[in-house]
Amino acid sequence: MKSPEQPVPADDDSLLDNVGPALSRLRRQVGSGRGDLTRNIVLNVVGDAAGRITVGGVAEKMGVAQPVASRAIAACIAEGLLRRVASQQDGRSSRLELTDEGESARRAYAGEQRLAFEEITAHWDSADRLQFARFLTRYSQDASAWTTRGKPEG
Repeated sequence: MKSPEQPVPADDDSLLDNVGPALSRLRRQVGSGRGDLTRNIVLNVVGDAAGRITVGGVAEKMGVAQPVASRAIAACIAEGLLRRVASQQDGRSSRLELTDEGESARRAYAGEQRLAFEEITAHWDSADRLQFARFLTRYSQDASAWTTRGKPEG
């Protein structure tokens, strides 16, 4: 069943109020399935950290409780996508890193996402499509920096 399209709000305040729900819909609609989406998020978090992240760090980046991240990580390890490595700084702790298969899966999912983006925006003007891609990438980078600085409570 096709869901009804959300109209684009006419006024600026309503448009800005709809950013959060729109991002949430994007997250739900563009993935192949819940497991695939969670796996992709884990792989991207670990890949972006370049071997300098723990299970707790993944949980923090994902915004979930540690047991939730731990289950997702365990599934990725079982699939051969991640491995645990001993921390060189603290032998009691382990870091996570992508395996070759994990990096391949990460690239494949990025390719699927690009294809989805291209199909969804196929009727857009090329300049609009590229500008949106620039803004979306910039938004993602700024959101990461904002999270790293510590988002305000509230």
